Amino acid sequence: MYAKGQTVIGYMEQLAPKHLAEEWDNIGLQLGSLQKEITGVLVALDVNDNIVDEAIAQGCNLIIAHHAIIFRPLKGIQTETPMGKLYEKLIKNDIAVYISHTNLDVAEGGMNDWMAEALGIENGAPIKDIHTEQLSKLVVFVPKDHHQKVLDAILNAGAGWIGNYSHCSFNIEGYGTFIPREGSEPYIGEAGKMERAEEVRIETIVPLSIRNKVVQAMLKAHPYEEVAYDLYSMDLKGRSLGLGRVGKLKEPTTLGEFIETVKTGLKVDHVRVVGDLNRPIRKAAVMGGSGAKYYNSAIFKGADVLVTGDVDYHTAQDAYLAGISLIDPGHNAEKIMKEKVAGWIQGKLAEHKYGTAVYASQIDTEPFKFL
Repeated sequence: MYAKGQTVIGYMEQLAPKHLAEEWDNIGLQLGSLQKEITGVLVALDVNDNIVDEAIAQGCNLIIAHHAIIFRPLKGIQTETPMGKLYEKLIKNDIAVYISHTNLDVAEGGMNDWMAEALGIENGAPIKDIHTEQLSKLVVFVPKDHHQKVLDAILNAGAGWIGNYSHCSFNIEGYGTFIPREGSEPYIGEAGKMERAEEVRIETIVPLSIRNKVVQAMLKAHPYEEVAYDLYSMDLKGRSLGLGRVGKLKEPTTLGEFIETVKTGLKVDHVRVVGDLNRPIRKAAVMGGSGAKYYNSAIFKGADVLVTGDVDYHTAQDAYLAGISLIDPGHNAEKIMKEKVAGWIQGKLAEHKYGTAVYASQIDTEPFKFL
């Protein structure tokens, strides 16, 4: 059984929720339809003619890519132009294209966490905060004999995180009163009679992004026909998510030694470097894509070096004067996402016993040649 397009993208958006994307970004479905069975998914960094040929050869009718094929509004599509030919080829072969860009960069367990892990950066925090989670407090009243079942459902759905602590809740025993009216089917009591039931009041924290999921899990586990619960908006903010990661290295090193770590971890043969190769490196920052303009934020967070692509001459000069080293492995270093995203989606499909195949693109889309 093949998964429908919306199902596949549902898994992708569990990894990289769309609301995490920056306002200027163009993400989501850019071409084709998700209202069909997906025989195969090709995960790519970019979409070009060779990538489309690869999708056709693998029998894939969905490409999930990091970089958009449509970034600005189109005024027309001329099929004699290179991009027009690309769109035509995708449409004729019924291949949909879905983009996950800055939302994948920002997401926990996404692009920048993968890059930080590859470089040995521990407990990485964002270089630039983009999104702070809004929190609600969930309060629900549960009969005592169903307390643990409902509590487990709520917490396992993702509620109850406070910093590095999970499954946080507060539980108070008491008595609830109610009269089941005509036509009701009460779990406890009889229609028309006042009932006094032993109940537990459960309180916990719920991020806005998963509030509906948590409430649905609670309602499914709760035995009552009509569930008494409240959701309170809170001024207290949750986790901050953002671009890049900065943290201490597993072991102190030098800039020269760290360059080799970057080349190995990000699978690149060459890098550009700003700084003294003998400089001690204890804390490092990384940002996928073009992140050189955030070097001051990296300095503020205590980084000795920033690893990012597309460093321009004047920014390199400014960073050098400011006292931070730079390593530029190229924008294409984001190719780390291909295997990671493919593995995530394949795992979700296998868990639900779908036969849709998932492939990480083997095509190198690096446009530069180093001679």
